[in-house]
Parts: sequence; structure tokens; C-alpha cells
Amino acid sequence: MTTISQPEAVRTFAPGIPALLGRLTGARSAGAAWAVPAMVGVTLTAAILYLVNLTVSGYANTYYSAAALAGSQSWSSWFFGSIDSANFITVDKPPLATMLMGLSVRLLGLSSWSVLLPQALAGVAMVVVLMLTVRRTFGPAAAVIAGLVAALTPAAVLIFRFNNPDALLTLLLVLSAYAFVRALEGGRLRWVALAGTLVGFGFLTKYLQAYFVLPAFAFIWTLAAPGSVRHRVAGLGVALLAVILASGWWVVAMELIPATSRPFIGGSETNSVVDLLLGYDGLGRIFGQGGGAGGVGGGFSGTPGLLRLFNAELGGQVAWLLPLALGSIVLGLWARGLAPRTDLARAGYLLWGLWLIIHAAVFSFMSGVIHSYYAVAMAPAIGALVGAGVVELWRLRERFRWGGLAFAPAIVGSALLAWQLLDRTPDFAPGLGVAIVAVAVLVSLVLAVPRHVVGPRAAILAAGLALAALLAGPTAYAVDTMQTAHSGGLASAGPTVQASDGFGAGRGFAGGTPPNGDGSTTGTLPDSGATSMIAPNGFAGGGPSGQGGAQIDSALTEYLAANRGDATWIVAVSGANEAGQIELATGLPVMAMGGFTGSDPAPTLEQLQAYVASGQLRYVLIGGGGGPGGTSSEISAWVEANGTVVESVGNGTLYDLAGAWPKPASRARWAAGPRS
Repeated sequence: MTTISQPEAVRTFAPGIPALLGRLTGARSAGAAWAVPAMVGVTLTAAILYLVNLTVSGYANTYYSAAALAGSQSWSSWFFGSIDSANFITVDKPPLATMLMGLSVRLLGLSSWSVLLPQALAGVAMVVVLMLTVRRTFGPAAAVIAGLVAALTPAAVLIFRFNNPDALLTLLLVLSAYAFVRALEGGRLRWVALAGTLVGFGFLTKYLQAYFVLPAFAFIWTLAAPGSVRHRVAGLGVALLAVILASGWWVVAMELIPATSRPFIGGSETNSVVDLLLGYDGLGRIFGQGGGAGGVGGGFSGTPGLLRLFNAELGGQVAWLLPLALGSIVLGLWARGLAPRTDLARAGYLLWGLWLIIHAAVFSFMSGVIHSYYAVAMAPAIGALVGAGVVELWRLRERFRWGGLAFAPAIVGSALLAWQLLDRTPDFAPGLGVAIVAVAVLVSLVLAVPRHVVGPRAAILAAGLALAALLAGPTAYAVDTMQTAHSGGLASAGPTVQASDGFGAGRGFAGGTPPNGDGSTTGTLPDSGATSMIAPNGFAGGGPSGQGGAQIDSALTEYLAANRGDATWIVAVSGANEAGQIELATGLPVMAMGGFTGSDPAPTLEQLQAYVASGQLRYVLIGGGGGPGGTSSEISAWVEANGTVVESVGNGTLYDLAGAWPKPASRARWAAGPRS
């Protein structure tokens, strides 16, 4: 009897968990047994980057932390994405990211760790899914490089340690790319439906930005999917339906629920999600149609233009290997030019290439609000293209006598860019840029020598040194980011770089500090002689509410909590930043008048009067470093005329409106609500 022996690579990974890892990573194939430990190593690297010293930033962006707290206290606030558990106003984003944080806080209790953990885990998952996706199109070597590059991208290190919705958005888009590649492999429509559904979930995380990948998906499916034209058209229909259903159910629900039965839609002018989509949080971001309801204009990321991604605000966040990624698109499409229509590798180059080009074009030329951390959405594409490009360059060296010469412009060019980016911060990692260039030149010379002269081990060592050199700059930024507290809405990774348009980069607001683990600072109660319940620094570095600013003193929070009585909200303040800090310190709902910017049309004066008359609100803080719109002059005048000053607090004044209530005979009519 003849015995057919099992190949060594397969025997190595059978049975049990190692076999599963082998199937997931493709390491069953001959010569790829190293892929499992390599991918596990990259995953552990990502875990260290995103989880170690995670709580250094406290509650990070208190705007979203307050919404997470509210979602943990009230299921209706969790569904709506409200800033407070009493459902006065929502955040200016859809609720999926705050839903995830709210569940974490509900499960683990309120802490910096519970708020930030979901984003860190999303980052680790993103790296894993990216490697699995790239492996299916470009092989395990490209997958390992892709995961490492994406994990070390400074914008990724920042945002996966922060609590902005970009973290979940990036994971969902990479998951959709994995499902899409699976659909291309066999043409099965269930994978198409899953890809569309995941993009829809991305929409419920950050609205229209999730749709940036759809043109790439539609084009590639039409071009490269297996099956007849009819089957491909059917796939487009299935995908469209999945996107619409997954994106639209929450929007439809919010539009159908009467405005009196839900919170005000933060960031909108007309209390409508559709208005928010088409205005401040949608087209307004692209075309600069203002900042919503009188909100903030300006991009915070330099002047729009072709080279915007390389400027002081964005360059250090994402640009390190951007030229190499763009060059990989050209190289890959050239190398696969004669491949069949359904070739997965060519589809992979088109997928990640269009992903990168669309994001780069929008971020470069959009004239509305753009923050530097938006660039995290480009990290997966850059990683995938760099991984694929390096493998393609290696094949050139193997196929042609002088094919290794192609490594020189790729390696040396990227090294020179790293030198230029590091030169913007001469006191940070001095000499690193020069060392990167020196190593790049040396290894380029080694790789340029024909392979029959330089053996495979020496060439592999040189390629590894080249990759290490090119990742040295992002790694330095990553280490700095892990050690630094970031807060507010203008946080960015790495050392502080002087921005070209006057906005400081690097630490959120220069001179500001993040809240303590409980969101408060030290202080004394008003009756013990305190003269300030809010630190007088106001907005250190300027900017809108929710993006840093005055730190709330514990004297204010203790006083408000002790004197709440039966009120629904312990205080009304101008803007969500102050409201969030007080909420996190007390665990009690605070009315964020004007929402994120402090200028949303909520509440009106009559609504505020009704809340006071019904006993739902007693205290109002006027001033105190609210948003640029501030409390409306009409409300301020009424509060100042009818309230009793409790204490001057920094730049503002706390008013007690108990004495402003009407006499009992007329209170019922007034408490019934604003007159039409």
C-alpha cells in the first residue's frame, strides 16, 4: 500500500488552534510557516501601542466621554447619542461609537479605562483584519508589512488611544474591505451584502465619510467580480440596498420620532438629522458651508491644496510612506497588466489605491472643518500598498539582473521625506533623520547588487533594515504619543509642530491639561472662601467648546451636586465641553446650551423659562469659557435680570434662578411649556 505523506507545512499547523491560525493567515502553503508568528507579533505590537499607558489622557475628549456616561445611565440616551442622560441634546455625530463606549461604561463602570478601551481594541482588531485582507490578495509577506505600517502610523496610534468616532469608523471600513475581497473571490452576494452593511454601520459612526470607499467598491466589483454582467449588476443592487438599510434605519427613526419626544439634534439648525447631514456634518465639511448653526469654520489642518497632506499639521500624522504607497499603485497595476479580468491582486491594487486616492483628494482640497486625525482612515490603504509594493519590488529583483535598482528611489525617497518631517522638530529625536537616510542609502546599494552576487540572506537582512529605517520616524512619533496626555478636539500625534496657519498642533490645546481621571481638579466649596470654581485659563490656545478649555473645579461640582434638589439638570452651561466636565465629575445630567459649539438654537428663552418654572432647572452658568457662539444674549439678559448671583467663577457667573419662578397661581401655565 502506498502512503501519501502530508506536506510538512500542513503537518506543522494541524490540529487545533494552530491549524485555525494557519488557515486564517495562509501559512499552510509551503514556505509560509513563518506567517503565523509574524502576524501574531504584529498583533502584539499593536496591542502594546494602543493599550499600554492608555489612561494617560484621562477622559480625553470629554464631549464623547459625557455621551458615553449618559448612554450607560439611560438606554434612551444610548440610542439617541445624547450628551446627558436627561436627553436635552445629542452629540453632532451618529451614535454607534458612543453606543460602544456606553456599553463599556455600563459594564466596567465610569473610568478613563472603560471609555478608551473600545477604541484601543478596535485598533488591534483593525490591524488583524487588515492583515487577513491583504494576505488574500498579496500574500503573507505583504500582510505582515501592511499590519506593521498601519499600526505605527502616528494618526492611528493617537486615535486608537482616544475616544473620537474615527477609531470605530476605520475598523468598520477595513472589515468591509475584507468582506468585499471575499465577495471577489467567489462572487457570492452574501459577502457583498455584508460589505455594504458594514459601510452602513460606518455611516452610523461618522456619516458621509464612510461612503468614501463606495466608488472603489462599485468600480472594482463591476470590473473584476466573477460571473456574468447580469450577476455583477445584481451584486451592485444588493450592495446598494444593504448600504441604504444599514445607514438609514436610525435616521428614519430620528425623523419619525416627534421632536418633543427626543433630544435636540446637536449641530443642526432645524433639529433634524437630515439638516445635519446636508450641512455642518456633511457637505459643509467638504465645501466649507460654515460650521453648522453659527458654528466654527476653518479646517485646523492648513490651507487646502495639492500638498496639504505634507504640511505641518498633517505631514507627521500620515505622510511618511505616502509617496511609496502611491508609487506602489503604478508598479502593481503595471505588473498585473496582463492578468485575467478577475485577478485578485490587481483588484487589491485598485481597492487600496482608490481608497487612498479618494481620501487624499478629499482631505487635501476640502475647505470645511478638517482635523489632522481624520488621516487615520488612510492608514490601512497606505499599509496595504506599502506591503504589496515591497513584495513587488522584491519580485523585480528576483526576475531581472538589475531589478534591485528599483529599490533605491523607493527607499531613499521615503528616507529623505522622513528626514524633512523630523527636521520640523529639531529638538525631538535629534539625529534620527540623518541616521534614517544613511541606512537607506546603504541598504539600497546592497539591494541594487544582482542577486547572484548578494545572497538571499544578506538581501533579506538589507530589506528588513530598510523597513526598520523607514518606520523609525513613525515609531518615534508613536512612542511620544503613548507617553503624552491628549485632550479636546484638536489632539494630534507626536511632538508639537508649529502650524503654518497659526493653529498649534500636537497636544490638543497648548498649555491646557486633560481632566483628571474623574474629570475634576481640586478646590473648595463656595462657602469656604473659594474665589474661583473654574480655572481662569479659559481656552488655552483657543477653539470651540468640546475641544479643550477651562477645567472645572471640584468646588463647583460639589456645590451643584449638593444643591440639586429635585431638578433634572444640576446646571445649564454654554457649550458641551463645560457640560461634559461637570457630568463626568458628578455623574449627573447637565444641560449643554447650544450643544458642541455653544451656538445651536437650543434652548430658546421660552424653553429655558419653562424648565425653570417646572423645577427641572435651577442653576445657570453664564460665561465660563463656553463655545464661540456662547449663550444667546436673550437668555443671558434674562438670567442676569432674574437670577441671584451665587459666585463669580473664573470667566463666568453662576446664577440661582429659584427666585425667578412665578407665583403658584401662574406657575402651572408657565411650566406647561413654551407658547407657540
